[in-house]
Amino acid sequence: MTVHFAPARSIARSPLARAFARRTIARAANDNHDPAQAKSHDQMLHAALRHFAEHGLGAAREARRQTEEAFFAGDRQSYDWWLGICRTLDRRMAEEITRRQQR
Repeated sequence: MTVHFAPARSIARSPLARAFARRTIARAANDNHDPAQAKSHDQMLHAALRHFAEHGLGAAREARRQTEEAFFAGDRQSYDWWLGICRTLDRRMAEEITRRQQR
């Protein structure tokens, strides 16, 4: 004999069922960013992936070298760019760079 389970028909109307029902989320949890910032992040990710494709596993070290070179040359724009690429590839290495530069 097969047994079939089905919810009671009035369960959707009961106050407890409505209280425990999950409400739909209006926005996704990760959808609270600025579109301009997202575009910038996408560009940085694309550049970091291209850099990784060119330099392989040593890409973060090369980005660190480029970051330090830009820092000592006084080129703030290039420094920020290479630090962003380094941060995308290796967050800890980028944090170490910023700690050393703040001394």
